[in-house]
Amino acid sequence: MAIGETSDQIMASANRALKDSQFRRSIGHKSHQMKRGHFFKKLGRAALITAGVLVGASIVGGILNGIGFWGVMISAGLIAGGIWAAMKFPKMKIPTPESLVQSDLKSLAGKTEIWLEAQRPALPKPAIKIVNNIGTQLDMLSPQLQKLNEGDAAAYEIRKLMGEHLPELISGYRAIPESMRNQDNDHGKTPDEQLIGGLSLIEKEIAGVTQQIAKGDIDNLSIRGRYLELKYDKSAEAET
Repeated sequence: MAIGETSDQIMASANRALKDSQFRRSIGHKSHQMKRGHFFKKLGRAALITAGVLVGASIVGGILNGIGFWGVMISAGLIAGGIWAAMKFPKMKIPTPESLVQSDLKSLAGKTEIWLEAQRPALPKPAIKIVNNIGTQLDMLSPQLQKLNEGDAAAYEIRKLMGEHLPELISGYRAIPESMRNQDNDHGKTPDEQLIGGLSLIEKEIAGVTQQIAKGDIDNLSIRGRYLELKYDKSAEAET
């Protein structure tokens, strides 16, 4: 019996580790870039701390004609502690819905992806799949956002979608006790189903916004194409 319990504990630990590793994965390229940038900043601080300790030890050694065994040990301890602290803190700040509404367009997609990644552990599996798809859509939307001005009405609506509608949907779901999330409501749907439906709509909305912004480029290309056709047609007529 004890062996069976131990096996169950091992399997549970393995499942938790697998789940944690899945949740650590980025849902999009933009959030991955932001997390990588945060990591390299911490790495830079660790390098500065190491260099500072080594320079300090060299100066002390020059004055005292060596730092001795304990000096080496203290220096090693300071370096190890400094590297640990630099790589451990500060943790990457998770954006809030309020900060998403105020984000500049350049970082909006990445910050939204990071916020969504923090919500995944509380969501059902079908919803997590849609969240991952939203990450892909946000990556596609990001370069299109660079074509908008910060004060455009379209920019305001996009921020509202990311910073209000999406967080309200997920926060409303998380406020429901887990035991009630599979129970039908007055509309004949469970909270799980409502969440999945809402996330699917937001995914489609983001895709639609991307297409609408890109359509401006397509229209401009068509206009330029018609202009060239008319120009060359007239040239051909003149030659004949």
